[in-house]
Amino acid sequence: MDDAVLRRIQSDPNYLKLVKDRSSLGWTLSIIVLVIYYGYIALVAFAPGIIAAKVAGAITIGLILGAGLIVAAVILTGVYVLRANSEYDELTRAIVNANVPGGVR
Repeated sequence: MDDAVLRRIQSDPNYLKLVKDRSSLGWTLSIIVLVIYYGYIALVAFAPGIIAAKVAGAITIGLILGAGLIVAAVILTGVYVLRANSEYDELTRAIVNANVPGGVR
């Protein structure tokens, strides 16, 4: 790819929107995961009695919250994938079609 094509792509409004939106969503989801994870770790460190409380048999609140943390991470990954497969793929296709001879189908 030559410099002229690269500059044209980098100045494409669809490319600028793609970069801005992906970055914003990526940071937002990362912050959510970090807050959830460090919140769990803070509970373990500062409120071990809550984490150790038994719900039923050997199942504790900590175990339920830990499983919830994993489920939340999977759900947030799904949110990113759904957005990437809809909006981001369309923007990428528009960028390629506008800047590559013949485009993509």
